[in-house]
Amino acid sequence: MIQPDFTVLYAAHLATMKQRADEALARGGFDHLVVPSGTSHYQLFDDRDYPYAVNPQFKAWLPLTRVPHSWLVYTPGERPKVIFHQPFDYWHVVPAAPSGWWVEHFDIHIIRKPEDALALLPRPAARCAILGEAQSTLGAATAEQYAPNNPDAVINYLEYQRSYKTPYEIALMREAQQLGVRGHRAAEAAFREGASEFAIHMAYCSAVGQDLGELPYNNIVALNEHGAVLHYTELGRTAPAPVRSFLIDAGASFHGYASDITRTYAMDTTGEFQALIDAVDSAQVAMAQGVRAGVDYRQLHIDAHLALMGILRDFGVITVSPEAALETGVSAAFFPHGLGHPIGLQVHDVAGFAETDRGGKIARPPGHPYLRMTRVLEPGMVVTIEPGLYFIDMLLDEVRQNGLAASVDWARVDAFRPYGGIRIEDEVLCTDGDADNLTRPAFAANA
Repeated sequence: MIQPDFTVLYAAHLATMKQRADEALARGGFDHLVVPSGTSHYQLFDDRDYPYAVNPQFKAWLPLTRVPHSWLVYTPGERPKVIFHQPFDYWHVVPAAPSGWWVEHFDIHIIRKPEDALALLPRPAARCAILGEAQSTLGAATAEQYAPNNPDAVINYLEYQRSYKTPYEIALMREAQQLGVRGHRAAEAAFREGASEFAIHMAYCSAVGQDLGELPYNNIVALNEHGAVLHYTELGRTAPAPVRSFLIDAGASFHGYASDITRTYAMDTTGEFQALIDAVDSAQVAMAQGVRAGVDYRQLHIDAHLALMGILRDFGVITVSPEAALETGVSAAFFPHGLGHPIGLQVHDVAGFAETDRGGKIARPPGHPYLRMTRVLEPGMVVTIEPGLYFIDMLLDEVRQNGLAASVDWARVDAFRPYGGIRIEDEVLCTDGDADNLTRPAFAANA
């Protein structure tokens, strides 16, 4: 794969960020955009901090994810400024001097103590749109205080625009795909060798080269029935006997951008559960191809229900039509989550429900409370497509309690229950033409 020229791509990305900031500040009536990178949170009754997570509004500008107490300052018409916290510290590793494809575009000021930033922030503070957590506040309340105000007009516009990824962002997300797929290949190999969930997780982290503090989310590594727990993160230390199935939902990070990939495997590659996996996989490919400009994501979600119920009907699990299963809620017992979500700087990225760049919310379809995206697709958006079929006892019990037991062949459910469930997830870029699946090529390149 040809390595992208991030220096060129970043320059264009920064120009876009400035244009967006100009409009956001104008809408909010502010003169300056001020973005703290964030600080560490300390645990209650302890002197240990939680893992640091950078402010997404900060890393939207800069490929810096491990520099707490730093600041981004932008004033329209002026060169942007980075206040870079590089403390004198012998307890922790100090961030290296700023370097990389971004440095030539900024005035960089090194500070040794967090409060040193006060002298470098624009005045007056009341003219600044400050985007961040309350704990990033600098200054005394009786003097000039820089407390995040997160003005709606600014936040709404910037988050809405984050839906449209720049070529720089797409290039970073492709790199995150490559890293994630490397881990997935290692995890599948460990599964087929009979490893425990914990050992599979460790194989994944080793292959990716990232630990829990660097991965974009906690890995879901589920063997057998554990695949029926949507966010299973317990990581059993002993492999079950026998090992039947494996569901892994795991991603990777690359300069602040996330990948989010799910695959399901059967130990017996000739059995009926493998056939069910293959059917879901084929349906998922077709769903991903439906990511096109002008398509309502809510309709993609409803269509996914119909496609998945068609599969269950073909396998004899349900006895009614896909349409009847959807109308009565039976489909939600087998596919209880949403089809996917926006992704980028955050795994569940912002503005999935945004009605306009001035606010408002597009409602979910009735009966589908867990869908995380309700917008019409447009070029530049990246979404996940992650259909799933699960055999979850508590949801199936509700089907019985709701008088719909005849809609299900319970003997077929019993046959599939020991395998837990199936989920297949890719990331897909909406373009002016065909959908651009970011995930499948990475698997093909790492076959």
